[in-house]
Amino acid sequence: MKKMERRRFLGMAATGVAGAAGMTALSGCGGGPGSSEVTLKLVAADYGNPGAENSSKIYWQKLADAFTKKNPDITVDVTVHSWNDIGKKLTDMVDKGNPPDIAQVDSYADWADEGKLYKVSELLPIPAQAEFLVPLAEAGEVRRVQYGLPFVASTRVLFYNKDLFEKAGLDPEKPPESWQELKSAARALKSAGVRIPYGLPLGPEEAQGESLMWMLGNGGAYVDSVGNYTINSPENIETFQWLRDNLVTPGYTEPSPQRTDRQKLFDAFTEGDVGILNGHPTLMQQADKKDISYGTGKLPGSKGPAEGTLGVADWMMAFKKNGHREACGKFLAFVFETKNHYSFVSQYGLLPVTTSASEKMRKDKKQKKLWPFLDQLAGAEFYPVGKVSWADTTATLKKSIGQAAVKGGDPKAVLTELQRKAEAEDEAKTS
Repeated sequence: MKKMERRRFLGMAATGVAGAAGMTALSGCGGGPGSSEVTLKLVAADYGNPGAENSSKIYWQKLADAFTKKNPDITVDVTVHSWNDIGKKLTDMVDKGNPPDIAQVDSYADWADEGKLYKVSELLPIPAQAEFLVPLAEAGEVRRVQYGLPFVASTRVLFYNKDLFEKAGLDPEKPPESWQELKSAARALKSAGVRIPYGLPLGPEEAQGESLMWMLGNGGAYVDSVGNYTINSPENIETFQWLRDNLVTPGYTEPSPQRTDRQKLFDAFTEGDVGILNGHPTLMQQADKKDISYGTGKLPGSKGPAEGTLGVADWMMAFKKNGHREACGKFLAFVFETKNHYSFVSQYGLLPVTTSASEKMRKDKKQKKLWPFLDQLAGAEFYPVGKVSWADTTATLKKSIGQAAVKGGDPKAVLTELQRKAEAEDEAKTS
């Protein structure tokens, strides 16, 4: 899902209470002093290819035109940037004091902490707020107040190549469910000459995501139930020790997983060179195009299937600067109407974030391959994007957490240093 790999612990009761206050506020005028007409500036990320038929620019412009037809006093000026560019461009706009009215990107917490965003309760009526799936609504909170509106989501499952399983004498209809079964399968795949038995992307593109999936399989996570960092917990140290000793050292992964990016392994999987790896819906689309015979299963855990999986979301938010609160709220409510929201997620093979759109996907047989991902969404673990320190912490994790799994590495030392840096960053951001 492009950059959706970035971000979260990351309920609804708190949202509802805030919403009651928000309903009163919604009666105010959002058009600005002396003006009944509003132009909203929208900056969004491109989930397709810029300039191509699948560019998100086409979706947003069509949606903006339909909205203005219903609301002639509100025009929406659409700008779409690639995922490679949008972070810097949006940050520059905000830093220069010229933020858009609405943005759709992969993070929001810093701007919420700086008081630059409207609360969701100031934008949407209670019924619209209640439509968001609870884990995603909670993932949009900073200090228990929701500022981020989840836009699209994805979860992770285990992928495996059925042809390579048969070649290795493994049951092509039975994915490994525990770490021990995964190790045994990887050993068999290596013996059968498979180039990469298990794809372990601990390079800077996706190290934080792959790491969290493994942590979850052993009862670990990045933060505890109250949001304190637990990067060097005993469970997490044990997880990386297992990876080092049972997959990396025996040569069941690529030689340098700490330098291997996810997309490289996705590409290798679609060429038939990887036996097993964790993936999201985009990998499914890529494998289908290459006619790879693959199966999926739950993430393996230390003693059996992992209880949870990684969930990832991208976000929408509304900036206060131009005072267009009411107009922003109207447009955002329109964005998340079932027909409009479902049109986007179904086009790009992503997961909906509202109850009604999720129910629609469950009934849509054309989207049957997404059902296993959708089934996991309610119980998924999200990055702690609501922590203001997370953006800097995840940047550090991407660069160095892979060192915890290398042959001859010291997981305890690596994770403890990451814990120290995360706590220092958290203290600096919250003091």
